[in-house]
Amino acid sequence: MYRAASGLLRVWSKTVGTGRPSRGAARNDQRVLTTPRKQLITSSLSKVAGDHPEVKALIDSKLEEAQKSDRVSAFKARVAADVTQLDAETAQKLEQVTNEQVKKRGKIAKPTGLLIDKSGSMEKAIEIGKRLAAMISGVAEADLFVYAFDTMPYPVESKGKELTDWEKAFQHIRAGGGTSIGCGLEAMRRKKQLAEQIILVTDEGENTAPYFADAYDAYRREMDVMPNVVIVKVGYSYDWVETQLKKKQVQVDTFSFKGDYYSLPNLIPLLSRPSRLELLMEIMETPLPVRNDK
Repeated sequence: MYRAASGLLRVWSKTVGTGRPSRGAARNDQRVLTTPRKQLITSSLSKVAGDHPEVKALIDSKLEEAQKSDRVSAFKARVAADVTQLDAETAQKLEQVTNEQVKKRGKIAKPTGLLIDKSGSMEKAIEIGKRLAAMISGVAEADLFVYAFDTMPYPVESKGKELTDWEKAFQHIRAGGGTSIGCGLEAMRRKKQLAEQIILVTDEGENTAPYFADAYDAYRREMDVMPNVVIVKVGYSYDWVETQLKKKQVQVDTFSFKGDYYSLPNLIPLLSRPSRLELLMEIMETPLPVRNDK
């Protein structure tokens, strides 16, 4: 039984990245995780672990390795928990693997606004938004303001920093309605909530005022700040908001979500980097080399 479980665990370990997969395995990793075969293996393993303490100990040891490894994809651990029916202790360890790996990506020192599109057909944006909120709040050293929006802004506040806490915070957020991408930023302006970067999770298909570019102008004037904007593109997306902001010389970065939740932690280095002004100030403060002509 132990040998059989070990064989299953070698396959399952790819889910949390405890081994070094081959180049082909890395390419096919997402496909493997979503197949009935993977679900059968993981459910079988969880059953074996429940019946045999020595297998449970083997799983725990692998999770300890994953928590310390630099090669683990942070959200693979979360997906592993989603596709298995593990006991509470093991599920908590999987969550710890996720949290520790995200923390290794960097710290976010700038106050941040996260605006999530909940208009019609934006179910995927809501799911991405709650995962981003959990990920960012876990490494943020400054304020995080979270809003969902359709034609109205809906502030979202969590009592904790874990994904389970944010899932509770989002439990009444449902997709539906029109789209005013600027209304969340307008709410932040009225509440005097200062952010140096704004994350939009949307398809950019706004159809109701206030439009984001107009709300950005008002926010910039009143708050005396020019936030960087990161657009996480969801579904069949447009480039309307991006184009309007670039015309105003706003620093805009885009991230196209293609269904791979493993890729979300890649946003952390983008969000934790210094702004262009901070880079310029650092360059100006760096002493120039002095030539010794003696």
